Amino acid sequence: MSRRLSVLATIILLLFVLIAAQAVWVQFFHAPALNASIQNPRNASSNTTQYQRGEILAADGTVLAQSVATSSRVNPWRRIYPLGALFSGVVGFTSTSQGDWALEAQYNSYLEAHSLPAQSFEQVLAPSKGADSVTLTLSPVLQRVVRSALGGRDGSVVAVEPKTGNVLAMYSNPTFNPVPFTSFTSSVQAAAWKAVNIKDKEGFPPLGLMATQQRFFPGSTFKVITTAGIVAYQPALMTKYIAPIVFTKLPDTTSLLYNDGHVACGGTVTEMLPQSCDPGYALLGLALGAKDLTAEANAFGFNEVPPVDLPGVVPSFFPAESNLAANPPFLAYSAIGQEDVSVTALQNALVASAIADGGIIMTPHLMSYISAPDGTVVTRYKDSIWKHPLTSQEAALIVPLMENVVKIGTAAQVGFLAADDVAAKTGTAQVGNNLKNDTDDWMIAFAPAIDPTIAVAVSVPYQNYSATGAEIAGPIMKCVIEGALAMQAGLPATGTSTTCPT
Repeated sequence: MSRRLSVLATIILLLFVLIAAQAVWVQFFHAPALNASIQNPRNASSNTTQYQRGEILAADGTVLAQSVATSSRVNPWRRIYPLGALFSGVVGFTSTSQGDWALEAQYNSYLEAHSLPAQSFEQVLAPSKGADSVTLTLSPVLQRVVRSALGGRDGSVVAVEPKTGNVLAMYSNPTFNPVPFTSFTSSVQAAAWKAVNIKDKEGFPPLGLMATQQRFFPGSTFKVITTAGIVAYQPALMTKYIAPIVFTKLPDTTSLLYNDGHVACGGTVTEMLPQSCDPGYALLGLALGAKDLTAEANAFGFNEVPPVDLPGVVPSFFPAESNLAANPPFLAYSAIGQEDVSVTALQNALVASAIADGGIIMTPHLMSYISAPDGTVVTRYKDSIWKHPLTSQEAALIVPLMENVVKIGTAAQVGFLAADDVAAKTGTAQVGNNLKNDTDDWMIAFAPAIDPTIAVAVSVPYQNYSATGAEIAGPIMKCVIEGALAMQAGLPATGTSTTCPT
């Protein structure tokens, strides 16, 4: 009898141990995963519709996202987005069935209701809940200028402040309406989710932010990096003279690389960057070599995810040194931003920013500061350097070349105001597909060149073959630069030109 009791006691003891171990596992080790699970009802409803969520504000205080009270006891709060599709690609949405997207996801731990630090003994005994608000660097006025300048085309624009990394505008088209995602009806949310994942006529889904999540051939805008590689690693190539040519024969192949329009071009770098000489820069790329060109591309941030505070950002791509060394024609094409080279609008804006800021790329960021419910600042963004691809002396050699792109080069007909002192580089990349539209049109620029306060990248993919970066991206860039400089001067952001839409 005693033996049976001992066995039973042992079994009961083991069961108690298992229960205790399971409790410890759930309470201490598995708790974070359970809290974060999308199947957790608190994540699906409590912090979205049961509690007031923090606001997302633009740099000027404009409300971009906020929770408003409803008459429903089941869902007492609803998220609204006052500027809708203008900011949806960046702000995103929070949905009970589709989760959180973009900045709503990035700063969810601040925006959702959470226990606040105790300010009194009473709050120690009964902790209060609240949500922080996030203030951004983005300007609604400049964002509207960008949207108007794009004129409904598929494309993206990123504008940054070179000295700080502040993202002043980030807009992509196609975009989407965030309102259906805030519906209390799951079928409405599901239909919205399906709609934003349907690709448009050019093959782009509205939900994917083109500025940070889609890459395109940079075309001749990449010649800025090829030039940077020359001044950084082989400065003697700056004075290498290439006699005017219409085309050049690529090594180890019968292929001929023609200049745009089959127009002869040549000279030194000083002459060839403004005129964007393709065969000349292909030869410079071969002379620079795979090792140095790859090193400079990587120094600018290619093949790394830019550390902007936004989910889903993809790295821009530049081929490996070994691939280019083994294939000289690929090296030649890569030096002019084609072959397998691909870039996001964000990365190309950072290329322009690096030249503008003396060879330094500041970490791009959207958050300016986060404030508690009582208005006190919880955290404020601190400027930091991401990359330093050039010395200030090396960057200074490239600035006048980009100014000449505007004065006497491929962007001379865009019509930039002389007072704006714009430095730029155009890009027109042949996509090489069978579509009717088959060029990616670009422009990167900064202004005023003497002391830059704005750096911009404009990307308009899949345009008609006869289009150019200057023709398509140029007018957009002109309006964005004029608008930004006008705002900085305290003037209306429509600029001083009558050609910019409002």
